[in-house]
Amino acid sequence: MQRRHDIDALRVIAFSLLILYHSAMVYVADWDFHIKSTYQAEWLQYPMIALNRWRMSLLFMISGIALGLAGIEGRRWRFAGSRSLRLLLPLAFGMLVVVPPQTFFQIIAQYGYTGSLAHFYPLYLTHGLCRAGQCMLTPTWNHLWYLAYLLPYTLLLLAAVPLLRWVRERLGNAEPTRLSAVLLLVLPILWLLGVRLWLAPHFLETHALFDDWTVHAESLPLFLLGYVLATRTGFWNWARRLRWRTLGVAMVAIGVELGLRWLGHHPPAGPMPEWAPHVPWYTIERIARVTYTWMALLAIFGWGRALLDRPFRWLPYASEAVFSWYILHQTLIVALAYWLMPVKLGAATEASLVVAGTVAGCLLLHECLIRRTGWLRPLFGLKRKPSPLRNPQVEPIRLASLHTEE
Repeated sequence: MQRRHDIDALRVIAFSLLILYHSAMVYVADWDFHIKSTYQAEWLQYPMIALNRWRMSLLFMISGIALGLAGIEGRRWRFAGSRSLRLLLPLAFGMLVVVPPQTFFQIIAQYGYTGSLAHFYPLYLTHGLCRAGQCMLTPTWNHLWYLAYLLPYTLLLLAAVPLLRWVRERLGNAEPTRLSAVLLLVLPILWLLGVRLWLAPHFLETHALFDDWTVHAESLPLFLLGYVLATRTGFWNWARRLRWRTLGVAMVAIGVELGLRWLGHHPPAGPMPEWAPHVPWYTIERIARVTYTWMALLAIFGWGRALLDRPFRWLPYASEAVFSWYILHQTLIVALAYWLMPVKLGAATEASLVVAGTVAGCLLLHECLIRRTGWLRPLFGLKRKPSPLRNPQVEPIRLASLHTEE
């Protein structure tokens, strides 16, 4: 298998951004979340939109890339078994142990629940959290939906390996020709535009797996494309060479999207020009949105290839820790925000403490408990501890990633 430091580093960075994003969800105005602070700001929507357009697409592409680098073709079904176990254990443990406190604090804050945790937990397990004839769907995976989606995507990819390998071989290792470069730039944008224009209006994003057709239509093709492009050296050289241009196009596209959004919320005073109502603003905004998504992904991969493909000393530790941090972080955010809100410390102090406390909690729980406890490691997606009798010098270097073989 191949070692790609830039992909490992991008994965760590992408998951780390979730702490900032989900912390901001407590404070952004007009967006639902499990718990909301009394300090809310509309301006937070703009940086969060800029991040939201590519954050999960990046993770799904990295997941596909890691499988493409792992050399799984000759051991597909053995890999399917180990991968299923490595994803299902953390998902089940998360739904039963890590996620319930989020729901507990949510129903206290939003619905005035006064029961104890001991009273709440059986209701959580039996779908008994009902109010005014409506019930919350529990047990739930909340932020762990990515794991629930990654498993069927992986199994589908393993079944389609012969076709995907054929596509990969057809692409070759040379840099894209003028025609193939145009196709690489345009076809993903056209696909994402079709999803936004024709599928998204009819199927809301639910993260419930079985009826989430918009998310599947966006995420699954990018996951498969990541596998196809993983070992194509020409593509990575091309992405690196174009990184300034793709970054520039991405900045223009997100500027258009956010500018139209701002004008929609703050229309100029006075009568509108006669031509304004005839411009397809919605379609322009959709085009800008999907262009930004794909150009941002290309720019991230290009800049990652240029700046991150080196053996950073922190990378092996962070690559292992990031999975347990991902599982823990949102529960810590919700709990900290719930405990801090009544103190009325002010927006900046409260938000800073939520972020800092989440980072500290993830670090302490991972370092002092999870990585040092053998039976806990698989429940947080970590490989089992190697035997002390094994010589680490003869072990093959492997990409320490959620998405590769143990």
